[in-house]
Amino acid sequence: MKYLTETGAQKIRDELELRVKKRKEIAQAIKEAKELGDLSENAEYTEAKSQQRENESRVIYLENIIRTYKIVEKKGCNGKVDLDSIIEVQNKTLNKKMTFHIVGSNEADPVSGKISNESPIGKAFLGKKKGDKVKIVLANGKKISYKILKLK
Repeated sequence: MKYLTETGAQKIRDELELRVKKRKEIAQAIKEAKELGDLSENAEYTEAKSQQRENESRVIYLENIIRTYKIVEKKGCNGKVDLDSIIEVQNKTLNKKMTFHIVGSNEADPVSGKISNESPIGKAFLGKKKGDKVKIVLANGKKISYKILKLK
């Protein structure tokens, strides 16, 4: 099962709404390009059709996510790391504090601290509590140790 946080689901719904509205603009551009005549050498028409294909592809993708992903409801903190938890950890290997937000795979953005519940690090934190020590072996064989300092 794939998961989305409510925030991630709302971003997808917002983008979908914009893309559906964009359909009218693209249809109008196609209509205007057709009025220019010969479609075989009509750059405006070719560009508008390309935009239409791209937009429709994205609409289908977004609709599929909304239809097939389970939206995780914020239940409040039960004392354990779960999807949509924000945790502050001490990286014992680098002796550095870090903050992670555990999100569904579609929302993951490691650069901004959003890690997937399906990633090795995300999986290792799930179910853990404040004060727990977590050891992770990454795909490249590297070992990392964390201690959970805070759980939100």
